[in-house]
Amino acid sequence: MTFTTDNLEALEKLDKDDLVKMLKTMMSGGVVLNFHGKRTAQEIDKKVRPRQTQIIKKLCVGTQEDQARNMIIEGENLQAMVTLYKERGQVDLILTDPPYNTGQYFRYNDRWDNDPNDPELGQVVKLEDGSRHTKWMKAMLPRLNMMKAMLKPNGVLAICIDDNELFHLGMMLDEIFGEENRIAIINWQKSYAPKNDSKHVSTATEYVLVYAKDKSLAKTGLEERTDGMNKKYRNLDEDPDGAWRSSDATVSTPSAKDRYAIQSPFTGELHYPGSRAWTFPKKSIKYLLEQWGSDFVEVDLNDGRPKALLLKGSLIPKTIQRAALDNNPVVSDQKIMSSPVIAAAKSEAEKVLKKGTWPQLYFGDLGTGRPAVKRYLNQVKKGKVPLTYWAADEYDEILEIGSQSWDHEESGHSQSGINELNSIVGKGHGFDTVKPLKLFKKIIHLWCPSNGLVLDPYAGSGTTGHAVLELNYEAETNRRFILVEQGSPERGDKYARSLTQERLKRVITGERPNNKKNSPVMANPLGNGFQFRMLTKKIDSKTVLTMRKDELIDVVITSHWENGKRGGSCLIRVEEHGYKYLVGKNEQNEGYFLIWNGGEQVGQLDTETYATVIQEGKKAGLKQPFHVYARYEIYQSKNVIFYKIPDKILAHLGLNENNDSFNEEGDE
Repeated sequence: MTFTTDNLEALEKLDKDDLVKMLKTMMSGGVVLNFHGKRTAQEIDKKVRPRQTQIIKKLCVGTQEDQARNMIIEGENLQAMVTLYKERGQVDLILTDPPYNTGQYFRYNDRWDNDPNDPELGQVVKLEDGSRHTKWMKAMLPRLNMMKAMLKPNGVLAICIDDNELFHLGMMLDEIFGEENRIAIINWQKSYAPKNDSKHVSTATEYVLVYAKDKSLAKTGLEERTDGMNKKYRNLDEDPDGAWRSSDATVSTPSAKDRYAIQSPFTGELHYPGSRAWTFPKKSIKYLLEQWGSDFVEVDLNDGRPKALLLKGSLIPKTIQRAALDNNPVVSDQKIMSSPVIAAAKSEAEKVLKKGTWPQLYFGDLGTGRPAVKRYLNQVKKGKVPLTYWAADEYDEILEIGSQSWDHEESGHSQSGINELNSIVGKGHGFDTVKPLKLFKKIIHLWCPSNGLVLDPYAGSGTTGHAVLELNYEAETNRRFILVEQGSPERGDKYARSLTQERLKRVITGERPNNKKNSPVMANPLGNGFQFRMLTKKIDSKTVLTMRKDELIDVVITSHWENGKRGGSCLIRVEEHGYKYLVGKNEQNEGYFLIWNGGEQVGQLDTETYATVIQEGKKAGLKQPFHVYARYEIYQSKNVIFYKIPDKILAHLGLNENNDSFNEEGDE
């Protein structure tokens, strides 16, 4: 059991339910993480209500179609994830970099315990605060619960952290996701020079904890192969199957039937697989040996192993030291090696060696080495798996990442992240802990499919969005992103606008800062776009019915989803003049209409408004069925799918249509 408060009073503060749960877990041999306020923190995400969403048009970038794909949300991240009900259970990868509780940036609002809907961030938690670890975990726990709910069944969470809260975060993730769903603990090199300000050990690394919602369903992708890796493959024997490299002829999982001796046709020496086993079945080994020009037969050598493969007619050793075969796998017998059978076999084998196109099982360039296997480049996976330091280049084994280290050449370092941000928005942004683009691109490439959705609840400067855009551009993929950032409103710094939005806008357009101010500086534009949204007040029936038309359109555009089509891009807004009710369309080119009576309230679908809907749909070239939002449905048609206001809007935000209480069911 772990208490994070600094005194034994923590035990007295636990309520009865917490104590019972803790004791049950301990009695069953489990590990319990407990801290004051944990029970409240576990319930907070169920009490947070969705918010009204306002689209800030001047901060959106790209065409309406591009805007419908990606989004930046300005607001508190727990409230944002609750509001993103249509995306619940639809996210492929959550990649995020939360505050590290270093006594500088982490803020905690004590009112969250009683009112989790309070949007304020609270005060900075200082290093001297004895309860700072507890406060950090109380803030993170409901957000981690909501992150899990946002993931698809095969989704993955990759969360950055340093040593301040590494162990607490790991224990929370083990509890929420299950230890069995931990994919990796990645140790990445944030700097490559030691700091002189440390009295003990200079910290040059930080961590990424990677968990699957269900590890049995999650997939890890492959990194692209490098030219250096491919250069290791040559074609020494002009093999028509192409370039190859020497590979071990044994495997590390011994099988008793494959632990026998094979005789070299060049030297007559007997080769055992050591403590391992031959990689090919005996039938295949015999076939490959005979390609050297001589016949092989199975012979019992009385060595405690299965029958050996010997040259036909070869002499048999009298005694073999069984106990030494694992450590001394080569047996030489001068009488056998100088026999006429071996001389004849050597002559035939050297002809094959000289002619070229050697068999796949061979004995080195001169025929005097240990058995090896030719591994062809065209048979190797079209990528590299993420192994320790990314140095291995054989990928036929099942992937087990575990605890890995990524050096700065593979993952980038913290200074490169700052330099990247400086080059895009200029200096003076105030961020000194920017994650490198290379690190985030690597994670996205590994754990988000090419058409997947990435969510970052702590977006900061927007590195996650930048990484998605750059990967889409480089690999012609189709990933989407959702970024959530509140900024520091207590300091008047809404950097979701001044930094996050600005960075992504510039990488999309190619615009860069120009200190000389003589002419615009341009880089390669990545293209695409995003919608910028702001969370406002809590939403309920009264709020919906008192919205202005433009407010209600924003809510419809941002919250709508259909049964069987949850997730995916948002509705594409239609802003052309000349339409009374038409407000948007989906990717199937079906029209969406909001019946507004011309005054200050929602209208009804009747014969008159239906006629206008049909006329506008035809004018815009849209497909049926038409989707119509209205207060009442007086007229019905097979050409129309009707959505009652406010009921359907509230349902699309996860609120019960009858009582407006938040839908507290489990993962959808």
